[in-house]
Amino acid sequence: MLHFEEALMLMHWDLRTGAPKRGVPLRAEAIGTLSDEIFRMKTSKQMEEYLDRLSDPAVSSEIDPVTSGTVRELRREYEMNRAIPADRKKAFVMLTSQAESVWEEAKETSNFALFKPYLERIVDMQLEFIDYWGYQENPYDTLLDHYEPGITVKQLDEIFGGLREETVKLLQDIVASDARPNPAPLLQDFEIWKQRELSEHLLKHIGYDFTAGRLDTTVHPFMQTINRYDARVTTMYVKNDLRSSVFSTIHEGGHALYEQGISPELIGTPLCTGTSMGVHESQSRFYENMIGRSMEFWETQYPLLVERFPNLKSMSLEEYYGAINEVQPSLIRIDADEVTYNLHIMIRYEIEKALINRELKVADLPEVWREKMRDYLGVEPPNDALGVLQDVHWSGGDFGYFPSYALGNIYGAQIREALAKELPDYMEQVRKGNLHEVKAWLNDKVHRHGKLLGPREILRSVTGQDIDSAALVRYLNDKYRPLYRI
Repeated sequence: MLHFEEALMLMHWDLRTGAPKRGVPLRAEAIGTLSDEIFRMKTSKQMEEYLDRLSDPAVSSEIDPVTSGTVRELRREYEMNRAIPADRKKAFVMLTSQAESVWEEAKETSNFALFKPYLERIVDMQLEFIDYWGYQENPYDTLLDHYEPGITVKQLDEIFGGLREETVKLLQDIVASDARPNPAPLLQDFEIWKQRELSEHLLKHIGYDFTAGRLDTTVHPFMQTINRYDARVTTMYVKNDLRSSVFSTIHEGGHALYEQGISPELIGTPLCTGTSMGVHESQSRFYENMIGRSMEFWETQYPLLVERFPNLKSMSLEEYYGAINEVQPSLIRIDADEVTYNLHIMIRYEIEKALINRELKVADLPEVWREKMRDYLGVEPPNDALGVLQDVHWSGGDFGYFPSYALGNIYGAQIREALAKELPDYMEQVRKGNLHEVKAWLNDKVHRHGKLLGPREILRSVTGQDIDSAALVRYLNDKYRPLYRI
């Protein structure tokens, strides 16, 4: 079954990194067929008997933790999959495989009408599946649970409410400040081939193993795990904005480090992957921002950057640090600064929640998106490519994923404080160009466990706490108030 899934992951990776447009419909059929076979395996009578036998108290009390965790995860997938008729699952997979290609074209031409019928069908099928799965308090809870087991709308409303209040306070103070970083030097022309060389260097520097992965180019950066020794990074290059590839690469590299750090003992089980998308995002956002946007990181890396791009010689390290940490309400989530980023996530959370609760129609998305951007960030996209079409997630039916990014920021800040307590000089090591200690600590505390421990178990074992945005608020205030002299 895992071998079928590996083949499927390769097909998905190829679809997003260079499959020819005319081949997409046939590829979607192939993906649908393979997904259908995996679905049948996971819901087979043989699987049911296997799970029942190993769930028997007389047996379950004797099995080892890895087998117990395997049974838990397979049972979870079994219950979720068997609720959906096989033909409907296959139809959904084929629909989303085609929808991503249509989304790319719609984004390129800023034509929401092109993508609208596909998105309407995707939302309708999600609502249909929720009816099959059932829910307790809110239908959106069911989708959230796929990416962050146990999290609910009630919890997120409370977490995001407090975080939003503190974020807006800090943002208002920053906007009122006279201190203004100048990002202009980073908006010159930077040769793409040199940017690629830089991306490869940065990945190696943070500890990415190129013998167990590779770097490719795509429209929307992602990391794809094929197997334990094949975690592939993709990034995008913008000729006139160096920040885009630098931080997309480090972000996806953080995801890959998680996958490359999972214990080999979990190979061949469904536990050989990240425990949740929130914890996964904690690793990518930690490396992208808390390491990758730190002064300490660039003290060794900035001279190498200037060596590659001599047009940066007039920019000091301090000016560069200010530019990569510029706080400015912006249109694009993946390019957003640390302070405003979570507001982008809250916009998507509110929209998804309304869609899944049938309070919003797909046809109204562009206007609602513009309204929420005005309300939350004070900016309005001039077209749909810079608005509702900017993210790939909905084309894949990934409703419920976006909150994981904000949870990742929260988890990452909590984990950072735990790291600082155990390794007080870790940023001094980063300053010297040594990221091995940080990686080794994260491998031990987070990565190696895979799905053997759940997200709350990981968080509590590392930090001794449950989800708490206070650490993130402290981090943002400690970093940005001095930078903006407030």
